Amino acid sequence: SSISMGKLISKGWHKRDARVVMLGLDLAGKSTILYQLKGSQAMETCPTVGFNVEAMRTPCGMSFNLWDVGGQPNLRASWHHYLEDTNILVFVIDSADTARLPEALAVLEDTLDHPGLAKVPVLLLANKQELPGAMAPAELGQQLCRGWLAGHPWVLRGCSAHTGQGLQDILGVLGELLRGVSQGSPAPEQPL
Repeated sequence: SSISMGKLISKGWHKRDARVVMLGLDLAGKSTILYQLKGSQAMETCPTVGFNVEAMRTPCGMSFNLWDVGGQPNLRASWHHYLEDTNILVFVIDSADTARLPEALAVLEDTLDHPGLAKVPVLLLANKQELPGAMAPAELGQQLCRGWLAGHPWVLRGCSAHTGQGLQDILGVLGELLRGVSQGSPAPEQPL
């Protein structure tokens, strides 16, 4: 049930590892990105009901858990369960689906209103760059109303989950962002 899942999540799963949550509309390519980053071959994925989570490591050796949360409209109501104690938000945009871009940006704006995400860095991934008509990251950057990204360090990268293009840099970018988070607010060591 979503209640016990919410409890499990708020209790902190592998508390010592950083927590990166990946959101975006359904079909944006989140699960494919997750498995590409994990080193799996490009694979056909089904729409995620609930979440996938994988332990990852950045090139500089920081461990983190990457949560890939289903993006169908009926699942978005549960997103707030995942956002407590988030170190970085990754938001995936299907850059070829320009018709749904306003919806994606509205959902991102709503998500950033969550109190758990105050000042949390945001990595925006313009996915599906391999498709004809995909919006270039620079073009997408102009569409982002910087107003509601204010207060968040943010990075925008183009990628293709399908071909893997641009994804080799993503773990490095996450490492930089995590380093910034850990240096910016040194948390007292929690006794085990």
